[in-house]
Amino acid sequence: MKPKVLFLLPPGWNALGRETFHSPHYEALFADRDSLDPASIDYFVGFRPPPGFLKTLSKLKLVISLGAGVDGFLSDPEFPKEIPLVRFTDPQLGIEMAQYVTMHALIIHRHQRYFDQAQKEGVWRQLMLPRATDKTRIGILGLGEIGGRIATALAQYGFALSGWSRTRKEIAGVKSFAGDGELGAFLGQCDILACVLPQTPGTAGMLNAGFFAQMAKGAWVINVARGGLLVEEDLITALDRDHLAGAVLDVFRTEPLPEGNPLWAHPKVTVTPHIAGITDPRAALAHVENSVLAFEAGKALDDIVDVSRGY
Repeated sequence: MKPKVLFLLPPGWNALGRETFHSPHYEALFADRDSLDPASIDYFVGFRPPPGFLKTLSKLKLVISLGAGVDGFLSDPEFPKEIPLVRFTDPQLGIEMAQYVTMHALIIHRHQRYFDQAQKEGVWRQLMLPRATDKTRIGILGLGEIGGRIATALAQYGFALSGWSRTRKEIAGVKSFAGDGELGAFLGQCDILACVLPQTPGTAGMLNAGFFAQMAKGAWVINVARGGLLVEEDLITALDRDHLAGAVLDVFRTEPLPEGNPLWAHPKVTVTPHIAGITDPRAALAHVENSVLAFEAGKALDDIVDVSRGY
C-alpha cells in the first residue's frame, strides 16, 4: 500500500489542481479538502501547521517543509522533535533573493528615490552620484548558502562587502566577522545591511533598538529573512529619529501585513509582500517525492534540520 502524504498548502497554491500533486509513489491528501484519519498519515508537507496539529498524526514518519525556513514548525511548542524535519532548498530561491537584494542596494546606492520624488514634482533635479571608487559598505547578516550567493551577486558592482555569521567564513572579497563579540564592529561599518539569518530562538527579535544603535548613522536595513527577527516598533523609532535612513522589508511579524500597520505608510520604508524568493511548486513537489522515496528506501536525506539549532 502506498504511503499517505498530507499537504497543508499555502494560500497561493490553492488554485493548483489535485493532479499537480499526483505521484505514483504516494497517495496525496489535503488537510483542508479531504476527510482525514490522522492515524493513517505517513508524511506531512507544508509551511506553518497549526500549533499541536502534527502531534495528532500518530503514524507520522517525516515532516517536509515547502521552504528553507522552518520556524513555522519549530515555533510550535508541541512539535514532535523525534520526527525528522527536512527543509526545502532550491538554487533558484537563492538567485531570486540575490536579485532582490542587489536591486534594492543599487536603488539605495544611486539615490533612485530622490529622482522618483523629483519626477512626482515635475522637477529636473540632478544630484552628484557616488562613483564606483566611493565604495558603499554592504554587510550581509548571515553568510550561509543564500548569503554567499548575495555576496557574489553584489561583488561585481564594486561594493565593500562584509558579512557576519556565528562562525568564521571564507568568501572571496568578503570581510568575515564572527560571533557575538564581533557583531558591534560589523554593524558599525555597514551603510546597507541585508539580513538573511534563519529565525531561531537565538535570532528572534535580534533586530531591535540595541542592534540599530550599533549601526552607522544614515544606514539602511534590508530584511529578506523572517519577520520575527525584527522588532518593528524599534525600527520605526530609529527611522523617525533619523538614525537610520530607510528600510526595505519583504517579511513581517504578521503576514499578510495588517491594514493600518504603520510600516505601510512610513515614508522611509519600502514594503513588498514576501516575494524576494518564491518557492516553485514544481521544484518543491520533486523534492517531496525524492524525500519520500529516500525515506521509504532507508536512505540518508539531504537538508535534515538540526532542531536544536533551528536550521
